[in-house]
Amino acid sequence: MKSKFMLFTCSMVIVMSACSKKSNSALAGPEEPGTEIPSTPTPTSYLITETFDLGVKGSYAAGDVNLITGSWNFTDALIGDLPADRKEGTKSVRIRQGSISMNFDISGLKMLYIKHAKYGNDAASTWQLLMSVDGGEFTKVGNDIVENNTSLVTDSFAVNASGKVRFKIQKTGTARINIDNIAFRGAGDPGIVIGQPDTPDEETPGAGESETARDVTAGPDAQPASGDNSNLLFGNPSGAQTNVLFADNYLIDQKYYVQSYSSTRATPNWVSWHLGAEDIVPVSGRQDNFAAWSGLPASWYRAESTSYQYSKYGFQRGHNVPSADRTSSVNANLSTFLMTNIIPQAPNNNEKVWADFENYLRGQVAAGNEAYIIMGSYGTGGTSALGTFDKIADGKITVPSNIWKVAVIIPSGNNDLSRVSPTTRVIAINTPNSNSLDLDWRKYIVTIKSIETAAHLNLLSNLPQNLQDVLEVKRDSGY
Repeated sequence: MKSKFMLFTCSMVIVMSACSKKSNSALAGPEEPGTEIPSTPTPTSYLITETFDLGVKGSYAAGDVNLITGSWNFTDALIGDLPADRKEGTKSVRIRQGSISMNFDISGLKMLYIKHAKYGNDAASTWQLLMSVDGGEFTKVGNDIVENNTSLVTDSFAVNASGKVRFKIQKTGTARINIDNIAFRGAGDPGIVIGQPDTPDEETPGAGESETARDVTAGPDAQPASGDNSNLLFGNPSGAQTNVLFADNYLIDQKYYVQSYSSTRATPNWVSWHLGAEDIVPVSGRQDNFAAWSGLPASWYRAESTSYQYSKYGFQRGHNVPSADRTSSVNANLSTFLMTNIIPQAPNNNEKVWADFENYLRGQVAAGNEAYIIMGSYGTGGTSALGTFDKIADGKITVPSNIWKVAVIIPSGNNDLSRVSPTTRVIAINTPNSNSLDLDWRKYIVTIKSIETAAHLNLLSNLPQNLQDVLEVKRDSGY
């Protein structure tokens, strides 16, 4: 049982709790699950939130401001409390063309959360996050963030730094933005002095609002890297690698699923995940927070939440891993809304055929089974309610012609690979990406072999070859 000590202040929260794992993450990428180290004293975790509510700075003139977390430098920025300032408490930062930066360092940081929005009726603009590891030169983190939000949203950034770090938020363009509630989550001694205790107010960054999930922290409900329940237990169908030389077969482990991504198509080739009863417990509702993932190499195009332009092309943002397959936590659900998990999908295909099949598989799991699922797409050209298109987003995103899925269903248990036999149930479907397709998913049941041939993949490759040969030619009844 976790022991917990909480120190509260009027404008920040610190949560100290015992921890049995240490995490190892990369900046602007998912946090890696840790491993237990019983012989080492476990560090405490902390959550420190700077709300800016106690700050006083009424002009844009450059200067330092003393806040609860420490001294911050403001350049062409102030602390505003007008009705037009987007804020959670009484005040927030308003930046015009300048920046705010920490004059202090923080240690042991794992995650950084920033709430932000447009100021009043100002036009959309952009801002940048920069980081310094030596208290001197700041280096830009990821891409510019487009600010077009009319209410506060939260961006989260995973951090891996062995020493101290500090951050700077740099505005680009002339339109004003608001920044509020910058939260630091880490382990050990943060190395900063917090004062002025006040009314208790336990908070989680982004709770109760739409969170922009450019980076999602993998929690304890994320699947293990290998072994039972791991997302890639049945093999890597295309030999994908996390190497920029594999730009159209780029392996991404999002912890809640694993995928091969194509930079040319700007969509996944395939996505693989385990589905158990623990994944569909109703802890989190549907987050509906589509967002770009900043973990892609910087030179690659990144689809944004608005890239699909439904009114122009008529395709929906179709999930590979469904939102309803990952409801065990907010982070699990947020991970499914990363645009690297999305394809342009015809509405009837997405909302009816695929929704029905997904519900069927969750029903099988609720009945006492577990499933290993691989979904992908291939080809070029789909038909929406507005016509047939090969590309959308000004040619940057390829519309697939076909969408497929393979599900291996076994009774819940252990040693999953060894329990697969020639009688194991496997369901494979392959649908045209068309709005006029038949609405019964069972009409599209095929063999695994036919999908392998069409998509140039080797599915279920971790099974013995003689077992693969049997399962790949089976055609399920759908009942």
